[in-house]
Parts: sequence; C-alpha cells; structure tokens
Amino acid sequence: MNVVIVGGGVIGLNTAYYLRRAGYGVTVIEKNDFTDGCSYGNMGYISPSHFIPLATPGIIAQGLRWMLSASSPFYIQPRLNLDLVRWGLVFWKKANAKNVESNAPHLNNLLQLTRELMKDMKRELPQPFDMTEKGCWMLWKNEKTGEHEKHLSEQANRFGLKTIICRPQQVQEYETEVETNVAGGVLYLDDCHVNPGKFMQSLYSELQKMGVKFWLNTTVTGFETANGKINTVITDRADIPCGELVIANGSWLGEISKLLGIKVLMQPGKGYSMEYNGLAENLQYPSILVDDRTATTPIDQWLRIGGTMELSGHSDNILTKRVQSIHEAFKKYYPAMNLPQPDMNKVWYGYRPVSPDGMPYIGRHRAFSNLIYAGGHAMLGVSAAAGTGLLVKEIISGEKASIALQAFDPARFS
Repeated sequence: MNVVIVGGGVIGLNTAYYLRRAGYGVTVIEKNDFTDGCSYGNMGYISPSHFIPLATPGIIAQGLRWMLSASSPFYIQPRLNLDLVRWGLVFWKKANAKNVESNAPHLNNLLQLTRELMKDMKRELPQPFDMTEKGCWMLWKNEKTGEHEKHLSEQANRFGLKTIICRPQQVQEYETEVETNVAGGVLYLDDCHVNPGKFMQSLYSELQKMGVKFWLNTTVTGFETANGKINTVITDRADIPCGELVIANGSWLGEISKLLGIKVLMQPGKGYSMEYNGLAENLQYPSILVDDRTATTPIDQWLRIGGTMELSGHSDNILTKRVQSIHEAFKKYYPAMNLPQPDMNKVWYGYRPVSPDGMPYIGRHRAFSNLIYAGGHAMLGVSAAAGTGLLVKEIISGEKASIALQAFDPARFS
C-alpha cells in the first residue's frame, strides 16, 4: 500500500518515519522545500508541561484587552472572513473550564507519549539534533501570574510530571551565567528541547535512506475519488495514486480540505522569532516568560527568542512593533544580556495551525474511508510530532491506539 502524506513539516515527516518503519510505501508531497516553515523557526520544545489547551477560561477577555495594543502578545487583524468568523464562534464556545478539564488529560497523554518516543528517536537517528534534557522554566514577574502557575504545577504533578517551584534567588542559582529579574518560576524537569532545523534535516536525511519518496515544490490541485475513497492525488507535476491519504500540511489544512468538500476549522497563528549567535554568556535553560508570552531556547552559544499569536491569515507582512515587543520582553527578564535590536530583514515568521479548541486533529475522517488527518497542533508541533506519527501508523495498521483518540476527532466540528 502506498500512503501519501500531504505536508512535509515536522508532523508529516514523523508520520512518514513510523509508517516506513512499519513497511508501508510512503510518498510525501510538500509545496515548498525543507529550508523553512513553522517546523524550522519554532522554539524546538518537547513540552509535557503544555497540557492545557489554548482555549482556556478568560482568554477571550484577555485577548480583547491585548488587541487594544499594537505590541501585545495577541492580535486579530479585523477583516470580513467567514472562515475566521466560524472559527472564532467555536473558539468562544470552547474557551471554558469544562472543556479544559475534559481535554487536558488527552493532550497530556499525547505530549507524554511523544516525550517517551523522543528518547528512542535520539538514539535511532544518526544525525544529532541537539536534544537537551534538562527542563524548561515558566517565569513570571506578576504575583497573580505566579499563583496561577503554581496551581498549574500542582495539576502537572497529578499527571505525573516533576516540577520545582522557585523563588527569585533560586531561579538565579540555576541561571549561573546571566542575571535574572523575576518574581519566581516553575522548572518543569520533564521538558526538553531540540534544534528544530537540525531535527528536520536529520529526519529528512534518514527518510531518504529508508526509501520514502519526496515530491518537493509540488502543489496539490485536486483529488480523484470514487465510492467513498480517495484514489489519486492530483498535483501540478503528476497524478499520484494513494491507498491511504494523510493530510498533515499545518495551517493550510483547511484549504486543502476544501478540495475534498470538507470544512475543517483552522486559522494560521503567525509567530515571530529571532536568533543570536556566538554569545559568550547564555541562558542555561529554555524559558517561557509567562506575563509576556515570550519564549527562549538556548543551545550552547546560540539563542532563539520568539512569541506572539497573530491571526492575520497567511499574510507576509511583518509587524515591526510586535517583533520589538518580543525583544523588550526578554530585556525585562534578563536585563544584563544587552542583546542588540533585531534585524528586521532577518526576523523569521511562521504560521502555527490553530484549531478552535486548541486540540489537534488526529484520526480518520468519515467523509472518506482512507482519509486521515494529522494537524492543528498550534504551538505543540514538535512537542506532539512523534506521538502523532505513531498514532497515524497505528490507525492505518488497524492496531489499538497507544492513547484514546476521541478528543482529537477531525470531524468533531462538522
């Protein structure tokens, strides 16, 4: 059987990895090459700590307050767009405590599954990808934020995660090379991080050796279907037969679904990041600067800083104030590093695939007997990639899934 995967990001490549290992013929179709995209410029987190879905109580009110500021961590570009309106209405309905309580255990299962699988992948992939297993900080400056983070730490402990709640001086004792200015922090010891670009290149190189076929710079233009089954993927270069079809093309998942007559709620959440190299003194731990929704990833003398959630469609426009706000947030927490202002010509941006309840789409879609979705992971693409790939392999093989899948039903909003 030939399994065709549309999308060559971190989800698509992990899916190809587990399917090929199981003996399936695998073809990956990617509209670009493997030098950019959200799978490259992200923070590289593998984070069991991120078990709370994006749609949470209070996020609507907070988002409305943030929208009044051009430099806030959250922004929706006002526009008449029916897909955005439909997405927003469902997001508003799902942002409540009941849904968080229901979905958090399932998201936790997916993240912890990936965390375990990454231990094996670190040994199995011959090209190293700088996987560092020492934890990740949640740092705050506002005491109210700190109380919330301490509560989340207690919930994490109930899920079996190990955390350390620290006072400001204790945070400083961990960060031995740079000055910190925080009111406190929680260190999530189970979290780890990778260099996402190296991870992608390592996977791509290994998949080539394994015999996976790649159609790069190839656009899917349609599908041939019959009797409730997808038989052929039509592209601008060739028609590709498929026994099973996996849609894993990130924030474009909703657009390609329309070619099959399926409506999938999805919005691209633009994020920005900047890099610094050759730092004589650097952070020892990655960190989420919670009050400012900014993230840091250090590896040796290299540092990436990123953040913001911008719902402006697939827009190439870079909002300078939002990039500068990431830099300013970093300075508040690490005042002595004196990093230069970001070069706007070198700032990276990418589109996170955001579902309206913060849960990914993983599983068969009842519209076609051989259609599987693997997408909508928002900021958790790397964190959930290996687990998602294994689950897709189990679905196609007819095996019992490693975790329950009902919360990830791709047709749950149909």
